[in-house]
Amino acid sequence: MRVVVVSVLLGTACTSGDSTPGSATATNAARTSSGITESTPTASTSPTGQPTSQPPPPTTSTEPPGATEPLVLAVHLSRGALDISELLARRLVGGGQVSWSELDGGRGRVDVRRGASALTRVQTRPGVVAVVPGSEITPLVRAVLVDGADPLREPERYPLQTPAVEEVPAVVELTVSGDIMLGRGVAPDPGAADPAPSLRPLQRRLARADITVGNLESTLSNAGVPRQGDDSFAADPAVVARLADAGFDVLSLANNHTGDYGDAALRQTLRELRDSPIESVGAGEDARRAWRPVLVERSGVRFGFVAFNAIGETPIAGPGQPGAASVRMQPRTGPLNQGDLRRLRRTVDALTDRVDVVIVLPHWGDQYTNQPVPAQRRVGRAILRSGADLVVGGHPHWVQGVQVHDDRLVVHSLGNFIFDMDFSRQTQEGVLLDLVFWGDELRAATFAPYVIGPDFAPRPVRGERAEAILGLLAAASDPPFSGL
Repeated sequence: MRVVVVSVLLGTACTSGDSTPGSATATNAARTSSGITESTPTASTSPTGQPTSQPPPPTTSTEPPGATEPLVLAVHLSRGALDISELLARRLVGGGQVSWSELDGGRGRVDVRRGASALTRVQTRPGVVAVVPGSEITPLVRAVLVDGADPLREPERYPLQTPAVEEVPAVVELTVSGDIMLGRGVAPDPGAADPAPSLRPLQRRLARADITVGNLESTLSNAGVPRQGDDSFAADPAVVARLADAGFDVLSLANNHTGDYGDAALRQTLRELRDSPIESVGAGEDARRAWRPVLVERSGVRFGFVAFNAIGETPIAGPGQPGAASVRMQPRTGPLNQGDLRRLRRTVDALTDRVDVVIVLPHWGDQYTNQPVPAQRRVGRAILRSGADLVVGGHPHWVQGVQVHDDRLVVHSLGNFIFDMDFSRQTQEGVLLDLVFWGDELRAATFAPYVIGPDFAPRPVRGERAEAILGLLAAASDPPFSGL
């Protein structure tokens, strides 16, 4: 979707200055200081001597005629989701005095900032609001909605606009879920009409995203000897259709359960997904195919996915050996194998020439903790330095923190999405990661908490339970995500 906003946007903004209120000078100053696009006809004289209105003369501006972008109000991540009226938004933009009680019930006066340092101040100071063009927004701040319109997800509907050098790029929304296990206790009775009822409560939400990604933590066949006893996971192949109906476009198979029933079951799993609308990544009939990235294009933006397993148990894919793309590292398969890391970095580096956005999906870390092991931070940083735009991990079965490196993110674990681990509160919690891209630039990354119920289905939560889940994430995160 390519968006060009060409409508004339009217409205006045409050401002302060030396000009007389109501004068032309004051009005023009308000338009200039607000940054909101307005159009005012210029006066001329007709042949009869009567004034008439004509459009302004052509200019030498290099901006495309009418090109605008959202003028965004950005706040600290700790402020939560805000939705304010257009009238209040224009007061903020125009320099009017606004208190936090009018925005989110907080205390004190809003400190409105503009310019190059505004976003940096917002990241460190919860009392600041930055007024900046949408093209400057990063996922390290939160955009305020105005009358329900999200400036990043729906820029054409957002009421505050400012002149732009070029039109807003294609907007692509991507959702990533945590670990999905549709066997063992999650599975319904054999022959059930719905082989994956646990997907139903969030099915529509997942399908709304342009791309939906998850980690399938099981085989799709039990045609073999279980290698991990009661912790061997196999799901009915019929769940693939339900996963596709729920909107999943990419599933990582780079985990420690893809090989639970041996090579034949792994090959059948690969065939089931190959014959479906869903792309699989991170496992294959040999090393070349296991390391092969998956490419998905939406609205002209090309996304590339790479996945690897650092936990073991699933065989390492090799010549003629089906298995997972693997990086041996702490805590399960370490010390860090430099050869594996070099292969990962070469794969990522080569992919950057083929796609606009590179996303890496590792399976790593310690179970049942929100703290990543040091090797996760080291490898995550190496992946980003190789050209990846984002790293999103799994396996710990708990929500873990967010690492920030050069304004790019390593999300260490989203927790379980669907699993039958009902022995603790944290293993029944997780977050969906919602991402908004403008072309190849990540503009927003937000976390939506949920709780897995007695039926092993995840459902969104709010209030104290949501705050507790986000608090677990924040406790292990770099700033500004430590303020969630």
